[in-house]
Amino acid sequence: MEVTGRVKMVEQTKEVGSSGFRKRDIVVTTDEQYPQHISVQFVQDKCDLLDAYKVGDNVKVDINLRGREWTNPQGETVYFNTIQGWRIGKVQDGASAPQGQAPPMPAAAAFEPAATFKEEDHDDLPF
Repeated sequence: MEVTGRVKMVEQTKEVGSSGFRKRDIVVTTDEQYPQHISVQFVQDKCDLLDAYKVGDNVKVDINLRGREWTNPQGETVYFNTIQGWRIGKVQDGASAPQGQAPPMPAAAAFEPAATFKEEDHDDLPF
């Protein structure tokens, strides 16, 4: 899966717990009719990938969805979801447009007109 858009925020790397676990978040704003601000978390050695990115960069982030189950002290089971990034790359302006849009068509003047076309001479039907 991937998220494409413009970098809104890049956090500093944080160490969590005593085991040396590292995490770093980036927020990417999608380029669509209703833009979404997607927080993507990079962990451990992947945190360093974000050093090359700044606010305003157009990026494509490859992600995995992660889910965890936790039982609190009261015995209730709680579920957490995380969007975890594993690769990021810059894209050129305009390349972050929503997929499914066709590229612009060239002007009609770019095509050479048929000089001697007669409808009765043209038959490309397979039957």
